[in-house]
Amino acid sequence: FVAALTLARAVGLPLAVSADFAQAAADVVVRLPGTSVCSAATLADHLGETRSRTVSQAELVDLVAGERAAGRRIVFTNGCFDVLHRGHTTYLRQAKRLGDVLVVALNSDDSVRRLKGSDRPVNTAEDRAGVLAELSCVDVITVFDTDTPIPLLEAVQPDVYAKGGDYTPEMLDETEVVRAYGGEVSILGYVPSQSTSSMVDRIRASAPDPGFTRPAGTATSTPAQPAAPAATADPDGSP
Repeated sequence: FVAALTLARAVGLPLAVSADFAQAAADVVVRLPGTSVCSAATLADHLGETRSRTVSQAELVDLVAGERAAGRRIVFTNGCFDVLHRGHTTYLRQAKRLGDVLVVALNSDDSVRRLKGSDRPVNTAEDRAGVLAELSCVDVITVFDTDTPIPLLEAVQPDVYAKGGDYTPEMLDETEVVRAYGGEVSILGYVPSQSTSSMVDRIRASAPDPGFTRPAGTATSTPAQPAAPAATADPDGSP
């Protein structure tokens, strides 16, 4: 991490970009056996593999088994992540610090509609997964269609189940399942006033009413037209 951060700063990259670059290099190294280094080619492959971070549930079970066999700690969280905001990114970074591999289970479009209403999601599961895959703290993404991630938790059995929000473990149906196999439940920091539903409501409230009809005779504002250039005379005197 330090070597990659130093290199990025040495070539003039901003601190935030340098930190993401260094985190990506660290992500590569922790997946390699023993004491390893991160080559430029391996890092380039890692930075270009965002789509491959989204896996099926069957692939996820196999992937987690391999990571666990290598001694890595698995952290699991879930959500709709419809319109990504600061509350999401804050808790996802916190979740990654609880282990080595962060798995994000994403509600399918049908699942979001059942939970949030017929006008959601705003973004499709493919688009939501694509945005999450750009976050360096997210290692693996899978999409699930049930109303809760309990069947997936039973199959994956992560070391830590993390949730962001104003919860207690006792409020979550998932807690009993996770504790039954010996896992931990961690409730992460809550960022006040950060809610996808409230953001969507504000956006819709500020949008013009599609049914609005301008009264007859009301002037509409149109961009000012540039003045015609003054006529200039050719050498023979014609304009």
